[in-house]
Amino acid sequence: MSRINFDTLLEAGSHFGHLKRKWNPAMAPYIFMERNGIHIIDLHKTVAKVDEAAEALKQIAKSGKRILFVATKKQAKQVVAEKATSINMPYVIERWPGGMLTNFPTIRKAVKKMATIDKLTSDGTYSNLSKREILQITRQRAKLEKNLGSIADLTRLPSALFVVDVMKENIAVREANRLGIPVFGIVDTNSDPSNVDFVIPANDDATKSVEVILDACCAAIAEGIEERKVEKVDMEAAGEEAPAPKAPARKRVTRARMGKNDEESMNAAKAAEFETEGEA
Repeated sequence: MSRINFDTLLEAGSHFGHLKRKWNPAMAPYIFMERNGIHIIDLHKTVAKVDEAAEALKQIAKSGKRILFVATKKQAKQVVAEKATSINMPYVIERWPGGMLTNFPTIRKAVKKMATIDKLTSDGTYSNLSKREILQITRQRAKLEKNLGSIADLTRLPSALFVVDVMKENIAVREANRLGIPVFGIVDTNSDPSNVDFVIPANDDATKSVEVILDACCAAIAEGIEERKVEKVDMEAAGEEAPAPKAPARKRVTRARMGKNDEESMNAAKAAEFETEGEA
């Protein structure tokens, strides 16, 4: 059963592309027609691509890996933040920090700086600082929180990127390509889909269009997370029910191996003795 249907996408305005003069020829396979100078996206292909992407995202989540959501355009920021938070995944909705993936250790240092400032606040070190110093540190903490607060729990590189508007987030896409991280992207008719592993052709400028696609994808991720929890519980239960291996059996095997080794040593010694006698 499909995770999203044609009518839902149609009502959300997912079929509206960009002006014909702004199109990218690489998007031709996903364009249904042109009307009044605007390209219309083939929503039947969008439905199929959403299902394909959702299934891949589900498997990534089921394996316990993290997916980073990226959307810095104002139409998608709030929606992405809400959906990513609901499934406990990291996201970037402010400026993309250059080198976030390719220079990840530096980004982690900045995140740790937030924790250091919080520690200063809690242990009373602030009381020894001047008002000016406190104000500077507070502003620095607020800036770090705004840009990196949503990825504070991302301790390692994400296993996938979900991008809204791959043209605007081209730096993020290029970094992911360089590191071999799969990219899932909502791609409009003015964008190049060649650098995106899982293309979802749709209108990336309409909030409703982005929301319905994210609903389907996040539901799949939530399913993957839930299945992982169930499998973990089943494995733990199976581990408790399984009988413990008997120690004596291991001892017998060890003795047998030792006996075999001793026998081989004795045979080697006899062969050496025989050769010595022959030479004499």
